[in-house]
Amino acid sequence: MKLWVQLTLILVLLELQNGFSQHVKRQKEIPENRLRPGRKKVKVRYPKLKEKESGGKAQFILTQVLEKGRFQRLGDTLTLNPGKTLELRCKGTKIGWAYPSYLDTFNDSRLSIKQHDKFGQLILTSPSAADTGEYSCWVILCDGEECEKDPDRTSITYIYFTDKDELFVPSAIHFEIVYLRPDKPATVPCRVTTPKATVSLHREVPPEEIPADGSLISYHPTKGFILQEPSPEHGGTFYCKANSTTKTTPQISNKYQLLYVEVPSGPPFATIQASSSEVSGGEVFNITCTALGEPEVEVNFNWRFPGQDQRPVSIQSSWRLIHRGVGYTTRISQSVMTVEDVETIDIGNYICTAKNSHGETSVATLVNSYD
Repeated sequence: MKLWVQLTLILVLLELQNGFSQHVKRQKEIPENRLRPGRKKVKVRYPKLKEKESGGKAQFILTQVLEKGRFQRLGDTLTLNPGKTLELRCKGTKIGWAYPSYLDTFNDSRLSIKQHDKFGQLILTSPSAADTGEYSCWVILCDGEECEKDPDRTSITYIYFTDKDELFVPSAIHFEIVYLRPDKPATVPCRVTTPKATVSLHREVPPEEIPADGSLISYHPTKGFILQEPSPEHGGTFYCKANSTTKTTPQISNKYQLLYVEVPSGPPFATIQASSSEVSGGEVFNITCTALGEPEVEVNFNWRFPGQDQRPVSIQSSWRLIHRGVGYTTRISQSVMTVEDVETIDIGNYICTAKNSHGETSVATLVNSYD
């Protein structure tokens, strides 16, 4: 009997001990933010990272206004039918815009840009195939009078205004010159109004199609044909041909004259020469400053000479394109200074500075008196 009682007491003690240990374990598992009498629940807040710090992409701030107050966020491209008014909005209190440049060239009244309190607005009425191009907007950041473009809040969308009768984007220039340089790619800009068009490049003489291999020569509907490594062999007259699924007859683009540039990019190569290195009182002489450069890069001249601001002189500037060899083209710019009725003050150094967008070059010549 005593043995049975002892065994029973041992089992009871073991059960009590096991229950107590489970109770303690459950108490340890209670979360820290559980409500307890007399205490408030505290929610832990973590600081949010800014978009730049978290490695996010640039913000999309350009939208198209649709019917009934609806909006559409724009991506890389957008295809629309011509004729219907286009309204774009860009979020920000100070917005800059870019659009096809010819809208500014011809001061087109169809284009309207306004700045509202919280967004910029661009409206283009009666758009046509010619309005196909890149439209972009960006936030302008200002510190006092100094303002700059915010690269992280910029949106760019290429908009096609598809017209079955105008597969190529119309241009006011019917014969366009394309300069080829050995140090950078060249583009034959036969852009299309629909990304679905099939386009090929053709030489006029001898008549042949130029294959686009996707490497040395490739095509992009928003740019045209891109020649990665231009050479003199690419010179000549070219045109593009487009086919679409809606028309059986192909369309022909404007013609493009491809000219290989002899002078590479850089400051002008300048020379100076006087009609006479020795003059006498009362005579007339002139000094010619000549600069060679890229065909489409403008050159400006500046002179320093004896008697400056004291003696009247005549200065005339001009330029023309010259061809050296087959397909090579160079721009020659000249500034000619004429000095009449020579006086002693006109004797000395004549300095000419030729300047373009890449830099400047100065040259000098000495004019003496033989009296």
